[in-house]
Amino acid sequence: MVKAIAATLGIFLLAGAPVLADDIRTERVQFKKGASSATVESSIKGYEGVDYVLGARKGQSMNVSMATSNTANYFNILAPGKDNEAMFIGSTSGNQSEGTLPASGDYKIRVYLMRSAARRGEVAAYRLEMIIDD
Repeated sequence: MVKAIAATLGIFLLAGAPVLADDIRTERVQFKKGASSATVESSIKGYEGVDYVLGARKGQSMNVSMATSNTANYFNILAPGKDNEAMFIGSTSGNQSEGTLPASGDYKIRVYLMRSAARRGEVAAYRLEMIIDD
């Protein structure tokens, strides 16, 4: 009985877990000269994911927000040198992040669908805004 309950609980937890996308494309974000922000409009389907990479310096403020057509669409933020350890997790914190950056280097903003939505082949159209200020 305990094993059955544990197995059932595990299935429910995995259904809501973020996807470790098999198909993550990478796009470098370049701010226009004199600008402190950039906006991207795109979409993902199923197990697709996108890493938006932008350079920033320690101590700068970064604000990221996302509007999406799918409630299972989120983003994580990964610090320089951290490929699978997020400093911000959208599925638990929402689709808006603001904070002071702990290190200089390339940050990844990873856009993805939750595993349950990815498994169903759902599509998410989104608008991602990234702001970096001194």
